Amino acid sequence: MRKLEGKWLVAVSTGPDSMYLLHQCLECGMNVQIAHVNYHHRRQAEEEETFIRSFAKQHQIPLHVQNGSFQPKGNFEAEARNWRYDFFAKIVQEENLDGVLVAHQQEDLLETFFMQEEKGLEPAYFGLKERTIIHGIVVVRPLLNLRKEEMMAYLNRHQYRYFIDHTNLENEYRRNQIRHSRLETMSDFMREEVLKEIEKRNSVLQERRCRVATYIQQGKVNIGFYQALEKEDRLATLRSLLDQKKHHSKVQLEEMDRIVMRKNHFYIPFEEDYIASDGGFFFLWKEKRYSYTNIEMKDYPFFKVEKGEKGVNAVTVWEDDYPLTIRNYQQGDSIQLRFGKKRISRFFIDRKIPMYLRKVWPIVLNCKQEIILVPGLGSDVHHYSINPSINVIQYLNDKE
Repeated sequence: MRKLEGKWLVAVSTGPDSMYLLHQCLECGMNVQIAHVNYHHRRQAEEEETFIRSFAKQHQIPLHVQNGSFQPKGNFEAEARNWRYDFFAKIVQEENLDGVLVAHQQEDLLETFFMQEEKGLEPAYFGLKERTIIHGIVVVRPLLNLRKEEMMAYLNRHQYRYFIDHTNLENEYRRNQIRHSRLETMSDFMREEVLKEIEKRNSVLQERRCRVATYIQQGKVNIGFYQALEKEDRLATLRSLLDQKKHHSKVQLEEMDRIVMRKNHFYIPFEEDYIASDGGFFFLWKEKRYSYTNIEMKDYPFFKVEKGEKGVNAVTVWEDDYPLTIRNYQQGDSIQLRFGKKRISRFFIDRKIPMYLRKVWPIVLNCKQEIILVPGLGSDVHHYSINPSINVIQYLNDKE
């Protein structure tokens, strides 16, 4: 293994992979500390913790152990991963280390690739990346080119102790099923062919990612330009816009793509956000609910309040109207105008206001929760005068 300069944290479970990594770091003369996580979910967990404490003391290596109560509420593997990487990040930051080394090897890389294929993911990277960022820290996987049997042979030859996690021999988890049904029956030739395919796909992915990065300007994509692209470039553009660091379902991306290809106006839910359009461009939009009282003459996130001047943004406020509230539009809102009651949704449709702006459009109410102003439409019949008190002007704050 190549020596890494700097100070590193080594994630050690005491299994053969992580013990091989730790011994290689010591042989290279690297400056390392050890992190061990005890989930208390296996019988031999206490024995493993005792062993690594003894090993660290014998070799005079700083040791950090996470052995608090771990109570997953859902997916054990996902929650355990977050728990340990939170722990790693805390140590790296407190000890001012360069990052963490983890012992993923070639079988892990192949298993990850097969799982990506099985789930139909459009990943940020096929298989496993040697160097990445997780929970804000550098994570390096220096053993991805090594097979497990090579590491086992090394440990046995030197009579280095390690522990076998017997849950890896069971078929409870999908990763174990793939390992037993595919990897263990795979010929050397087939293994090399799959590794070549992974490398090829990542090269294509990287080239496409560099290309589509130019299609996104200030977080926006021109709809007409997008609709003229080849499908794979369109999907890559969506991936890049949503989040390059995450894996996304190809089915989900294709559904979004179908909508963007058919329409210029859309508002597509995505996790906690939306893919929104203004007719010419689309972008990632975070919808926000707001409600303000004690209104002042100043800028707010989606509107500003100014001294009153006549127009469709003006309202005359009487003493018995206070306190005022300004909140965003809610479905069913309507206002009593001089020529009759009007649903605000009709105003949006008539003015062709994009859906994403409708969601944050400011609505002014008096203390009786009566709508007295809709900026751009005007005040209600009881709050119109030639000397308005305030103007409430809707605008899209670029900072938001």
